[in-house]
Amino acid sequence: MSTRGPRLEFAVGAFLVLALGSLLVLAIASTNGKFGFARDSYELVARFTQVGQLRPNAPVKIGGVTVGRVARIDLDPLKFDSIVTLAIDSRFAEIPLDTSAGILTGGLLGESYVGLQPGGDMESLQPGEEIAFTTPAVDLMQMVGKYMFSGGGDDAPPPPPPPGDAAQPAAAPPATPAPEEGTTP
Repeated sequence: MSTRGPRLEFAVGAFLVLALGSLLVLAIASTNGKFGFARDSYELVARFTQVGQLRPNAPVKIGGVTVGRVARIDLDPLKFDSIVTLAIDSRFAEIPLDTSAGILTGGLLGESYVGLQPGGDMESLQPGEEIAFTTPAVDLMQMVGKYMFSGGGDDAPPPPPPPGDAAQPAAAPPATPAPEEGTTP
């Protein structure tokens, strides 16, 4: 029967510590570092016709800086618009009234987020107010499908002449009739 040496026990212990550390890093990354402790925030509402792949807890950004998160996404039963509730960090309470919101994608296949573009109004959005100017999400797969299967459309230029044809000489302009004799032009 072989006895376990201290090296083997140390290696197993180090492996377990590394595995637990990796799980901790994964837990922090999946919760965006929040751990369920909510910051003080206020809610704004935005109405979109298409939300694409936007999900709750997606970031809300201004100029690439995260200023909040998507609290929830609901459907308006009368207009059938998507109502997105944004939880904005209270540090950013001076968002102008004429701010626009759009659903954007980080990279070609990245996560969807709400991008806010502040306007120049001196008044600020108050908690619970609706952002008036919105831009829906762009469905990349639908755009690619339309491009691939459109067949050129009606505005396509005419095809070039076949390579075997010689260039036709330009037609001469119609001849003007010569003045009759005895008349002065």
